[in-house]
Amino acid sequence: MTNKISDIRSDYKKHKLDEKHVLNNPIKQFEKWFEEALVSAVMEPTAMNLATVSKSNTPASRIVLLKDIANDGFVFYTNYQSNKGKELEENPQAALTFFWPELERQVRIQGVVEKVSKEKSEAYFKSRPRESQIGAWASPQSAVIADRKILEDREKQLSDRFAKNEDLPKPEQWGGYLLKPLAMEFWQGRPSRLHDRLIYTLETNNWKISRLAP
Repeated sequence: MTNKISDIRSDYKKHKLDEKHVLNNPIKQFEKWFEEALVSAVMEPTAMNLATVSKSNTPASRIVLLKDIANDGFVFYTNYQSNKGKELEENPQAALTFFWPELERQVRIQGVVEKVSKEKSEAYFKSRPRESQIGAWASPQSAVIADRKILEDREKQLSDRFAKNEDLPKPEQWGGYLLKPLAMEFWQGRPSRLHDRLIYTLETNNWKISRLAP
């Protein structure tokens, strides 16, 4: 390592963010920024950090992929028996963070989580590539396994089992979650570390917009 970590820094100058030019609804504002991320060829624009807390108040986070922006929140899919699935069952509160460095932007979302309907999960599962469908069946997500061969053997067994099936059924333990936001913060990098931060908070079914110090 030729440079000290503490010396790594960037100055942000691309955009600004002010109250006069944002939409009243944070989900609509997110959609606007998301479209700009797509146009700007941001790498993995749907990648988001999902933070959960277990019953014992132990925090955990990991990267998952956004799969839908609904009128009332943000949808992602996973194995309900995974660690995050168990944590969301115990404590249905979570946070999401998007970071789009190409635009010098970050979005933080806090809210409550609920499962989407079985019909919605089945519709999305059906749209996935067949290899991903097999993978959802093959992986006992978050469980300790002896080696990778276990997964490879399960994948082959399941490929043979469903060889004659045009459509694979959705595993019972697999499906979607909807995070309904209670607060959303939009962060825009600015020079001299004087970043723009606007936070939307839900108060009696209305969104209040406030500026935060960087």
